[in-house]
Formats: sequence, C-alpha cells, structure tokens
Amino acid sequence: MQEVLPEGGVIRKLWIGETAKYREHILRLDPESRRNRFAGGVSDDFVRRYIDLTTGLDAVVHGFFVGDMMHGGAELRPLGLRFPRQAEAAISVEKPWQSHGVGSALLRRTLLAARNRGFRHLHMACLAENRRMQQLARKFDAELSFDFESVIGEVESSRPTPLSLIREMMSDGHGFATAMLDLQTRMLRA
Repeated sequence: MQEVLPEGGVIRKLWIGETAKYREHILRLDPESRRNRFAGGVSDDFVRRYIDLTTGLDAVVHGFFVGDMMHGGAELRPLGLRFPRQAEAAISVEKPWQSHGVGSALLRRTLLAARNRGFRHLHMACLAENRRMQQLARKFDAELSFDFESVIGEVESSRPTPLSLIREMMSDGHGFATAMLDLQTRMLRA
C-alpha cells in the first residue's frame, strides 16, 4: 500500500529496541500537541513512564520517520481481558508535519493492524476542542459521541482476510528494509 507522504517520509512499525525514538518524539511535541495527545497537560516524567509502560502492554506502535528521526506515532493498545475484541488508538504528529497526510497514513496503518489482530471495535478519545483528531476520525467513518469535555470516536473493523494479512506483512517488510537501508547509509557516511 503506497501512501502519499512528505518527501523522505516513511511509516513503519517500531521494532524492539526503538522505544527511545517514540519517547523522543513525544517529548518533542509542542504543548498543544502533547495536551491533545494525552487529553491534558502531562510532564516529561509522565511521558517517560508512559512510554516504558507501553512496551509492556502488547501495544503496536507505528512511526512516521524521516531518516532516523520519528516525527509521528500511532499506538494501538488492547483494552484488556474485559474487552477482548476492543482496542484504543492514539495518534501524535509533530507540528511541522501536521496537515501533510501523516495522521491519515498512521491511522490507516493502525486500522489494518487492528483488523489483523481481531479487534472489532477501535476507540479514539480526544478533547472536545481537538478538531483535527475529530476530522481524522470522521475521514475513517468513525461514529463520534460528545461528552462534556471529550469526544469518543468508534470505528468498527472488518474481519482479517488473507489479503489484509499480506498487506500488513508487505508493509512490515518494506518498513524493515527501509530502516536497514537507512542505517547502512548513516554508517557509511560516518
């Protein structure tokens, strides 16, 4: 699946050992983007603990990379044993990369991962004033319900098919090859 992204940008899964890239991305978010991502103001210490916890919760994280630097992320987290076929999605994109299709590409990849893992319902929560996330959710036919200070978007997922599984495997293979070529290029320059 070819996505239209800013020049030099690629969407790929984070691999084992790349937690620091996700942490650095979240810590670079401007105050408004960080507030939107976490539905409130959070400290750097909170972010560090949150990212460390994420790696232990069977979360699938996709990143938007330009070179070796992550500038956007999408997190898919199972909601737990009480809600076995439900997951939560959260997206963050650094300010200079917003309005360039990065959020759409990240959500598209997250929806594919959710489908292939058997999640039938995907929840996305955001602040009521986060119009950008609401537009993104609507773009993917999410049903939005408005609460006092927040909005919940819900997307129903199709069942996995051999084609959807192949699409994810091809995307993962392409992401891995791109990461290895980028690493090799940086090592040759050094």
